[in-house]
Amino acid sequence: MKIALFGATGHVGHAILDEALARGADVTAIVRDPSRLTTKDDRVKVVTGDIANPESWLDAVRGSDVMIVSISARRDGSNDAVPAIAATVLDYLPKAGVKRLVWVGGAASLETSPGVRVIDDPHFPAAWKDEAQGQIKALEVFRHDKGEVQWTFISPSALLEDGPRTGKYRVGSDQLLMDANGKSHISVPDYAVALLDRVEKNDARRQRITVGY
Repeated sequence: MKIALFGATGHVGHAILDEALARGADVTAIVRDPSRLTTKDDRVKVVTGDIANPESWLDAVRGSDVMIVSISARRDGSNDAVPAIAATVLDYLPKAGVKRLVWVGGAASLETSPGVRVIDDPHFPAAWKDEAQGQIKALEVFRHDKGEVQWTFISPSALLEDGPRTGKYRVGSDQLLMDANGKSHISVPDYAVALLDRVEKNDARRQRITVGY
């Protein structure tokens, strides 16, 4: 398996990198600052590039079986950055001959009851709203796409937190998953497990799914 990965220097992206390597994949990590990627492995090819500038990564991702994107617009300070990047990737990825895309999405658009989303809760943290809106807009970009890319948008549970890798999780669609105690959560390593399972099984194509306990 050959994977092109954006966001390998981030918390979730690094977990995805670790899981991919544990499964024997070869990874091309496209990063803006290579000095931030500390993983040393012969199967990791580090390329300097910016996802918003396709010319910086088109050649690097050719021959990949899948592109995985785990990005945040916190440094850009605009909730329009992420949906713009989603549109750019959908447009340019076929030019590199890559037809499969897996996107690390947010939980804010998941429903807690019919027509009520996580972000609609009056207790939703104000500090998270701008980033959450960016992912909500990105999901709409995917859902309106008429192109050939086989995308999957994977929302975590409400809490995506550090914890053990158990290899256990459930898969849902547009509704927030809760465990037996009413908690919506998944560990970062198990989120990475669920994501790489989708890559290996090549399922959930052109769908938004959610994963949790």
